[in-house]
Amino acid sequence: MAIILDGSNLTVEKLVKIARDNEKVELAPAALERIKKCRAMLEKKLEAREIMYGINTGIGEFSEVVLADEQIQDFQKYLVYNHAAGIGEPAPIEYVRGAMASRINVHAHGNSGIRPEITLTFMEMLNKGVTPFVCQKGSVGACGDLAPMSQIALLLMGEGKAYYKGELLDGKTAMDKAGIPIPGLKARDGLGAINGSNVLTAMSAIFLYDAVHWLKQAEIATSMSLEALKANMRPYHPKLHEVRGFAGAVRSARAIRKCVEGGDLAEGRVKCKVQDAYSMRSTPQVIGAAHDALNYARLQVEIELNGVGDNPIFFAEENLQLSGANFQGSPVSLPMDMAGVAICMVSVMSERRMNRLNNPALSVGLPPFLTKGAGMFSGLMLSQYTADSLIVEQRILCAPASIQSIPAAADQEDFVSMGMNTAIKNFQILDNAYGVLGIEFMAAAQALDLRDYKFGKGVTKAKEVIRRYVDFLEIDRPLYPDHTRMQELVKSCEILHEVEKAIGPLE
Repeated sequence: MAIILDGSNLTVEKLVKIARDNEKVELAPAALERIKKCRAMLEKKLEAREIMYGINTGIGEFSEVVLADEQIQDFQKYLVYNHAAGIGEPAPIEYVRGAMASRINVHAHGNSGIRPEITLTFMEMLNKGVTPFVCQKGSVGACGDLAPMSQIALLLMGEGKAYYKGELLDGKTAMDKAGIPIPGLKARDGLGAINGSNVLTAMSAIFLYDAVHWLKQAEIATSMSLEALKANMRPYHPKLHEVRGFAGAVRSARAIRKCVEGGDLAEGRVKCKVQDAYSMRSTPQVIGAAHDALNYARLQVEIELNGVGDNPIFFAEENLQLSGANFQGSPVSLPMDMAGVAICMVSVMSERRMNRLNNPALSVGLPPFLTKGAGMFSGLMLSQYTADSLIVEQRILCAPASIQSIPAAADQEDFVSMGMNTAIKNFQILDNAYGVLGIEFMAAAQALDLRDYKFGKGVTKAKEVIRRYVDFLEIDRPLYPDHTRMQELVKSCEILHEVEKAIGPLE
């Protein structure tokens, strides 16, 4: 069933369905009427020769240059050419599709002044599978994601390149094969197609969707390690977290308790310490804080997905146009910097539990490095090295991009969000997090196979899934295939899906 884009109801989940699952989109009829009404107002202002930024003036430092009537249409073409200035590797198709859906939703408000043909062409491109080739790097996240959005806008002139049915083709060829007419660009159309932080926002939405699934798997891995380390489960009692009041901690403690339910540890048949180390007893507070951070980031991202990020902005009812800075990416880049930090923080705690599983002084009777032949064999000793290297890379990437502004455009654009840098590095942080958590899962499964008591239903199911991909380490073997398989397993969310089938949603 098609997702209706009306400017107000685009969620993270809906954007992922469009971007990743190729869900069809429709423009709400009322939205189309708003777009037409706004365009009619703009054309009247053009006839009256009213000065409007980026329409009959230059942009940036050239905003005081007024264009002659015969220059107005060509200016949009050269604007897109000039701003299609990215560099490097192509952005994944799902990022570009997400950005296009986000831009359509901006247009749906009827405040952008573009012709309806522009919005409808973007819709056809999504529905018929024409995805522009876009260099991932080059945006500073203010005046929108101008460089990548301009590569998308090239298709509106039958230029650039695009993917269609698995091939990278010239833009016009791709549009012709898909049966999509080329609308061309008239006054305002070029700037109205590119002037928002739509790429970084779409990437942030996709990241948040994946990061929440990763956090749930972090709770499953925690449960496995807690069972293997004979943890005291009293720190997971609901009253302890309710009395403090953080929603994320309440939720995380509940999810972890659910995973260990039905096992000897949860039912008090395993002797445990009076008080465990922080990495065992404060996990709900830490993962809970990450959930709370991601929830705030989601709030900001969904406001942006459903807001009018553009410049100038037109108000047809008031016959008014206002130029400002609603393209500025800071409202998204700042919380998304925090979201990346949250994933790194939980990864650090994951490694600390893995360390306790390996260390015979801390593992409550498990063999050194989880091997039966210590000395001859080194077990999972080097797995910790790998996890540590991934975490150091995460920590380097956690430097906030939102404070890294470098002035541009002769100091007219003297503060920018650098939100695209945040979006790019967050996916690198998350990719490393898949690896770190995969190693904890592998170590916890090894440790549980060395214990002889009953485990919780969720923990048992998680170990069963892991054993489909990685065998018990009886004697040493090269571990890089296991590490990579575990990283991919965590990314696939198979452990999460199987555990939730067994015990219900981890909410």
